[in-house]
Amino acid sequence: MSSALSLADASRYARIALANIEREFPAKLDHVIGDAADLASPRALHPAFFGSFDWHSCVHAHWLLARLIKLYPDLPEAAGIRTLFDARFAPVHIDAERAYLDRPESRSFERTYGWAWLLKLAEEFACWSDSDAHRWSRDLVPLASAFVQRYLAYLPDATYPIRHGAHSNSAFGLAFALDFARACDVDSLAEMCIAKTRQWYLPDRGAAAQWEPSGADFLSPCLIEADLMRRVLDADAFAFWLDSFLPDIERREPATLFTPVIVSDRSDPHIVHLDGLNLSRAWCWRAIEHALPIGDARSSVAAAAASEHLRAGLDGIATGEYAGDHWLATFAVLALTT
Repeated sequence: MSSALSLADASRYARIALANIEREFPAKLDHVIGDAADLASPRALHPAFFGSFDWHSCVHAHWLLARLIKLYPDLPEAAGIRTLFDARFAPVHIDAERAYLDRPESRSFERTYGWAWLLKLAEEFACWSDSDAHRWSRDLVPLASAFVQRYLAYLPDATYPIRHGAHSNSAFGLAFALDFARACDVDSLAEMCIAKTRQWYLPDRGAAAQWEPSGADFLSPCLIEADLMRRVLDADAFAFWLDSFLPDIERREPATLFTPVIVSDRSDPHIVHLDGLNLSRAWCWRAIEHALPIGDARSSVAAAAASEHLRAGLDGIATGEYAGDHWLATFAVLALTT
């Protein structure tokens, strides 16, 4: 779907992200206050990632910008993006972010959604043959390494997955961590992600997809699980697993999984999650399409569902409502370029 992202749209998304990255307020902190000394502004707490309403949205806005100038080196905003990255990834800022993580009160900070997006950003730089990207990749190493260690410490203790369709969804966190681990040759993390994926999800049968969506979902619990499983199974094994997990795909059932969701109020910070759900369903359906064996009848059904959800999701971009504008462009770029 990379050809679906035009230069004009890339420029538009870049401008949205740049405006939000520099906007410190309003802000929603994931911040446990240990004592009065911990009372500080977002910029003081997170000098690298203080904008875009919350930490994880700021991180994935940086990923969006990296992806865009990687795809379009002549993007009108490219020079400004490079200048921004040089400032935000300065060692003093990354050291401060790392020090924040070392606080005892920060043990569960952004677990695992923010962890996953930081590793996705690190992966984008590590897999880009650009001299600036090589430097930014090195700059991010202390922070990426810290999150790798957090995954390695957390996953053995996590007896059960988190299956709802919001930030702490375990399948999403595992998928991005596994992508990073494979791209950057972090074998210990890759092995643990694969083992946990098989433990948690391989036995799953008969997903309760008819109960989706929930009113604040931006991920489909069923489809994001399938998107993870296609990463750890070969095409034939994935097709067999999917037949048991979502047995009625050929009949486009349950209908709720194939029907773009209604977003009734884009000014509401939870209802607007549903725009993100349409976009994440689009990238999951597209991934399922390409993961199935050649000739599998479900591929065309998945392709159609991806296109329908993408069209619906793009309607929510740049509406002027900050509740969605601070993050949805990232989901659009992910759906259009993955």
